[in-house]
Amino acid sequence: MPGMMDGKVAVVTGAGGGIGREIALMMAAAGAKVIVADIGASLTGEGGSASPAQQTKQLIDQKGGAAEICTESVASWGSAQKIIQAAMDHFGRIDAVVNNAGILRDVIFHKMTEDDWLSVIAVHLNGSFFVSRAAAEHYRKQESGTFVHMSSTSGLIGNFGQANYSAAKLGITALSKSIALDMQRYNVRSNCIAPFAWSRMTSSIPATTPEQQARLGKIQQMTPEKNAPMAVYLSSDAAKHVTGQVFGCRMNEMILFSSPRPIRIVHRAEGWTPETIAEHAMPAMAAAFMPLDRSGDVFGWDPV
Repeated sequence: MPGMMDGKVAVVTGAGGGIGREIALMMAAAGAKVIVADIGASLTGEGGSASPAQQTKQLIDQKGGAAEICTESVASWGSAQKIIQAAMDHFGRIDAVVNNAGILRDVIFHKMTEDDWLSVIAVHLNGSFFVSRAAAEHYRKQESGTFVHMSSTSGLIGNFGQANYSAAKLGITALSKSIALDMQRYNVRSNCIAPFAWSRMTSSIPATTPEQQARLGKIQQMTPEKNAPMAVYLSSDAAKHVTGQVFGCRMNEMILFSSPRPIRIVHRAEGWTPETIAEHAMPAMAAAFMPLDRSGDVFGWDPV
């Protein structure tokens, strides 16, 4: 493990706590110089403080690692450029970007406000694009570099009360695939991780019924550091053949997710009408319909 990121410089957004902090710590332990990027906002995106980023930097310093902080936001083009520039200013290069920063505004779809939608899209989806785009200039010139983006089973599968978050997280997988395709010629790789972890981002899950409390107990076993090894691996030269993929980290389970592909096709030589679709096409396809399920339905076994 030590040495896997020797000589490399990594930017980890949202590294002031939770999964981001654990990734930053493991990056440093593996030899990377780390930019700890975190604005220190609340879970819903309000306020700001340098303290969370400073605490992560101190933890890295205490273990003999190298880290600097950046408190710029990922959610605008200009400030995202400054995050990448911080790597150039402090360490002279950029090799790995982990787009982990996020906020939550969970609310049922028909009560979601304009601000609930726009603020979550701004941090997760726009932020992943802005930071990646800023790094792309350097990656193209040096013909190397990696991106790791945080997706979620809320987007890959579905969840209640998270239309904004789910849309952003599934959008990130398409962004990552596009980056992988467009930048393959420059030896640049892009992958996603859907993390399972108890952190500030999951602390708002209700636990009023015995069933909810039991579910929460299982989630709390999945501590944030379980996601760090995959992020470090994907950022290292050991993963030079891995790009355009979506992985999941669930306790000690490693998951590879599929992408949407055709699963059933019907054809009618004379074309279709609404009536013949109702009569023939839908009955032929119905057996292959995706169920209206959520992450907890798909991952029905206890984390191991």
